Amino acid sequence: MAAVMTDHAVFISVGSNLGDKLDNCLGGIAALTASAESSLLAASRFFRTSPVDYTDQDWFVNAAVKISTTMAPLVLLDKLVSIQQRMGRRADAVRFGPRVLDLDILLYEDWVIRAPRLTIPHPRMHKRVFVLQPMCDINPSIVHPVLGQTVADLLSRIDDEDQRVIPLKNQPALL
Repeated sequence: MAAVMTDHAVFISVGSNLGDKLDNCLGGIAALTASAESSLLAASRFFRTSPVDYTDQDWFVNAAVKISTTMAPLVLLDKLVSIQQRMGRRADAVRFGPRVLDLDILLYEDWVIRAPRLTIPHPRMHKRVFVLQPMCDINPSIVHPVLGQTVADLLSRIDDEDQRVIPLKNQPALL
């Protein structure tokens, strides 16, 4: 009997702060959705965002996408790492430092995963305006499966004026 491939709804954060940042993000999204394994369901606006944690670097361009995928979580993680490497990302010299492309799994359905290579929900998503604002663009009522709060509620609780998020003026159409 053949295995049944089930589609899973997954939210992914997309970001870049080196080179043509918007083009890097668009290229990452295109590579992710180029095969039959994943399709784009929704996308946020793109934002200029201030760096967090390691602040001595250029601002980022960030967005979030919702995809449907048949890939299991660790297979998807390997796919994201492969895309990042193909786009020119090398081992990070500085944690939270500059990067050509950053693709992070934020949510995979309402699953909670604690594995050596992968933690879902993303362990810092509830502290990041550059993650929560794009997710709110897609659906502000998404519930964090561990914290039990919506992404809109989590966003409203962040009191950090250093986390700046500014919509890009010219938004590309993804859908």
